[in-house]
Amino acid sequence: MDDSESEGPTIQELGNQIGGLLIRIQEALTILFLWVQQRVLRTAVLLCVLFLLLWMAIFLYGSFYYSFMPTANFITPVYFYYRTDCPSPHHPVCAFPMANFSLLRNSKKQVMTYGQTYQMTLELEMPESPTNEQQGMFMVEMSCYTNEGQIVATTARSTMLHYRSNLLQSLGTLTFLPLLLLGATEQKQYVLVELFSSYVDNSYKPTVGAVIQIYSQQIQIYKAQLYIHAHFSGIRYILYHFPLTSAVVGVMSNFTFLSMLILISYLQVALGSIWPIKNFGSWNKDWHKRGNVPEAAKEYERITHPEVNSSGTMTHLLEASEMGPNDIMDATSGQMEQSILNTEVEYKVKTNDTFPEEQHVSEVQNDEVYLKLRFLSERVSDVSTDPPDKAYYRTETCLSS
Repeated sequence: MDDSESEGPTIQELGNQIGGLLIRIQEALTILFLWVQQRVLRTAVLLCVLFLLLWMAIFLYGSFYYSFMPTANFITPVYFYYRTDCPSPHHPVCAFPMANFSLLRNSKKQVMTYGQTYQMTLELEMPESPTNEQQGMFMVEMSCYTNEGQIVATTARSTMLHYRSNLLQSLGTLTFLPLLLLGATEQKQYVLVELFSSYVDNSYKPTVGAVIQIYSQQIQIYKAQLYIHAHFSGIRYILYHFPLTSAVVGVMSNFTFLSMLILISYLQVALGSIWPIKNFGSWNKDWHKRGNVPEAAKEYERITHPEVNSSGTMTHLLEASEMGPNDIMDATSGQMEQSILNTEVEYKVKTNDTFPEEQHVSEVQNDEVYLKLRFLSERVSDVSTDPPDKAYYRTETCLSS
């Protein structure tokens, strides 16, 4: 009985194993939950940034399109008027029909953009009456004026009704008789008169209105409208005739540019080592210190003497001509640092009897020489790899006999 119990695990061991397994499962689930939470948070932040960039790209393209593209089409009604106070009763109309209208949108904004070419066309809705057929050709004149009333452009075009024979008119009347009876259609023609084919507004004398006059007293007109259509070229032609393609290309270009800006800013913040401005400043400072090493060595030669101090050591500097590649590697860093410390003790002992001001100046010079010589001791291991034609400084420690 005891042997069977000793062979299998006890209840406590099983409980410990199950507890450890549950703890590991809990830890794994916690790590998984934190990983999923972190991934979801990063994905949400990324989607928000992408949505913001897309919205900014669309806004920039819309602003560019609104400011760069002028008015493509403008339609304004033309109302003709004439005089009726005729001296003779046989002529009820004493003047030619005339219309004066504005070329400003909402009486404030100009319709035409400076430097843009426009086409102006007058549409006359005229009935096919015997009076209009007997008119033949008639003249239409248009004059554009500025805000001061100065005429800047004038044009005149001739036009007439399209010819239709009596047989064709009879067949047309029979064909459209039901529609004519119901009033769905009328016997009329639309006459288009191209007044300006390439009108360019002057920035110094902007056009604010126009006057149209028809040189015919007996003409009959249902309605008249003036169409102003812009002739685009270059980028404006592409933006107007291919709006969807232009919008996709413009939005994607803005999105790419903004994404590059965000990416470069993120790299500059996250990976500052790409542009080591601080490291460059410290390197530049160290470089100036390296350039002052010869002066520090000369100052050290001036204030110290090759005499034996209390510790029995002597410190001196050798000229570059007296040094060789083998001599440079003789002195170790430890010996050089010990020599620097002994030199400092010697210098302090010698300067104890000086005046306070002289002692302060000597301590500043001593600190500078100590730093420079320590820099030389750290650079000894790199001296052997430099070209042989450079000048080196060496600090040698000699044990006095």
